[in-house]
Amino acid sequence: MATQQYKAWSVVIMSTLAFTVCFMIWMMFAVIGVPIKQQLGLNETEFGILIATPVLTGSLIRVPLGMWTDKFGGRIVMFILMLSTVIPIWMISWATEFWHFLLTGLFVGMAGGAFTVGIAYCARWFPRERQGLAMGIFGAGNTGAALTKLLAPIIVIGYGWTMVPKVYAVLMAVTALVFWFFTYSDPEHKVGKHVTIREQLAAFKDPKVWRYSQYYSIVFGGYVALALWMTKYYVSEYGFDLKTAALLAAAFSIPGGVLRAVGGYFSDKFGAHTMTWWVLWISLVCLFFLSYPQSDITIQTVKGPLTFHFGLDATLFTLVMFSLGIVFALGKASVFKYISDDYPDNIGVISGVVGLAGGLGGFLMPIMFGALVDLTGIRSSAFMLMFGVVWVSLMWMYWTEVRPMDAARELKRAQLADRME
Repeated sequence: MATQQYKAWSVVIMSTLAFTVCFMIWMMFAVIGVPIKQQLGLNETEFGILIATPVLTGSLIRVPLGMWTDKFGGRIVMFILMLSTVIPIWMISWATEFWHFLLTGLFVGMAGGAFTVGIAYCARWFPRERQGLAMGIFGAGNTGAALTKLLAPIIVIGYGWTMVPKVYAVLMAVTALVFWFFTYSDPEHKVGKHVTIREQLAAFKDPKVWRYSQYYSIVFGGYVALALWMTKYYVSEYGFDLKTAALLAAAFSIPGGVLRAVGGYFSDKFGAHTMTWWVLWISLVCLFFLSYPQSDITIQTVKGPLTFHFGLDATLFTLVMFSLGIVFALGKASVFKYISDDYPDNIGVISGVVGLAGGLGGFLMPIMFGALVDLTGIRSSAFMLMFGVVWVSLMWMYWTEVRPMDAARELKRAQLADRME
């Protein structure tokens, strides 16, 4: 008979595999969206809507999925969720009109809800002091975004973009079956029947949940948005072909997924607040450099006009994006460490609410990226928008966490001084 430890690690490993495949499929339009854009003659805003549509349903479904995971257990919910997307994934290959892609994309997007199911499912198999690591390992399934950028271009070049959804549909069906046969259920992990839906939804009234949602809207929502946008950005900004652009875009996606487990470890060690604070500051610095558009500045000197060029070349741009991917990975883990610390008995619903905010960030930002490019003609305007979101998050954290913590330390010092007197 399998030991509890064996079951716990089997659940984490298989859930991570399942989430990786789900994320591959969720990010599919990041690659096949480029030839579809050319085929349909879409503008930048329409392209943003195309690639963001799956993210919408993957976000909206997270709260009910979190509630069902708390009630019925993660194993059965994850299995049914994965099987429910197989037919819609295949149907993408039949689409010919813009609305066809939007409609099928809505159903395929449910795969993105796998995160909320898996994060609660995995966390409950471990003690509190190791939940950050377990959730971080599971969250490494974000590397599915990078795998799509590596695998999908090869399929597109060799067989056309319509083959990608066919291959992914088969992959999803096989993964669902493997997941079912190598995972376990524990009745003790379910919430009691006395817990009502109203009590579960009370999370929406908690200001801390909204704050964590804001953090997650940038570290996860920003990650999803850029993972969808970067292939097209490299093609438009630097003139690369689809395969090279997708490969370079993977330099952001890979650390953004793989290092989430490292983020979970450091969050356990240093605490969620410390990790998130530094993540946001480093993100702000990276986005400052990414925001600066390609510019030529001419200065009139005594010897005539002197022109300077400012702007990141493809190499520097990729290095900064790689750094941003690293800090986003650490931040995704640290935000969920907040949740496991503050809401150990309600992880499913809280992660659903926070995941909803993150997913909506991933849905809205690509659309806003496209709209900003159409309005301003500046491709780096996408990073300007994200810079503003990170700044808001930092200010919120300062006033609600840093200031109260400083005040508490000062009070302790004063009380200690009084005692010494």
